[in-house]
Amino acid sequence: MPLVKLSKLLKDAEAGGYAIGYFESWDTYSFEAVLEAAEEANSPVVLGFGGTMMNQAWLERFGIEPLGAYGRVIAERAKVPVAFILNEVKQIEHVRKGVLSGYNTVMLDSCHLPFDENASVTRQVVELAKPLGIEVQAEFGRLPNFGEKAEGTLTDPKQARLFVEATQVDCLAVSIGNVHLQTEGSTIIDIDRLKAIRQLVDVPLVIHGGTGFPPDKIHEVIQIGVSLFHFGTSMKKAFYDKTSMVFGGINSGKPDYQALVGSRKESDVLMAAKIEINNIVKEMISLYGSSNKV
Repeated sequence: MPLVKLSKLLKDAEAGGYAIGYFESWDTYSFEAVLEAAEEANSPVVLGFGGTMMNQAWLERFGIEPLGAYGRVIAERAKVPVAFILNEVKQIEHVRKGVLSGYNTVMLDSCHLPFDENASVTRQVVELAKPLGIEVQAEFGRLPNFGEKAEGTLTDPKQARLFVEATQVDCLAVSIGNVHLQTEGSTIIDIDRLKAIRQLVDVPLVIHGGTGFPPDKIHEVIQIGVSLFHFGTSMKKAFYDKTSMVFGGINSGKPDYQALVGSRKESDVLMAAKIEINNIVKEMISLYGSSNKV
């Protein structure tokens, strides 16, 4: 199935009263797990890879372009509607590589910049991407990282409107109390702020920090206008926990290295972790309400 524009997926989600999940992958196992989960749930999905947490030298040489080529081929074989994002890269040059490498949505991590600088560099991204039919997500307001002392910046609704008007981005990630990398508990969401943003901003709204987002607020923010959640940290935690457990249970006598490493068979040490990711993604798809929306 050809890739679908992210704006189309989000427009359909808003009309249908549900949200789509972007489940951030970091290798082929996690990428396949996300796609297979979406297919099993009969749900549209956003596939992709992110740049923020990656070793930047590795990303430059082995990440953006090779993963883009791989991901594009797999995404176009999907049985459900798929958009494909290069998420939160740190350099405009990485965006330049991304728009030529198979992604149909790109995002620069620029929310830490002052308004004018953020708007200017985001506009450059739009000018790179739009002529190629590639859409752009941006973030206005900045999420804090869980456990760090540095505070984030909540999204100002009036400035968010000006930012969207100045940049012409296709969707906007907002900061309303959500937190990046949260593995314990959940955060307090500013519902009134989200309502004010929705009244002034007419592009689809996005929530990053999906792992720590309170489940009991998901339906409410979808009804207000959130149509995309970014989700990833829980997937990596599950991958690590399950792989550690599997390695701990391996008989140290005479391991079958061919079966244990890279075989994609049941004996492959990473297959159990892949199954864990698959289950988490299906659980979140159910919470977002996108099951059986194909």
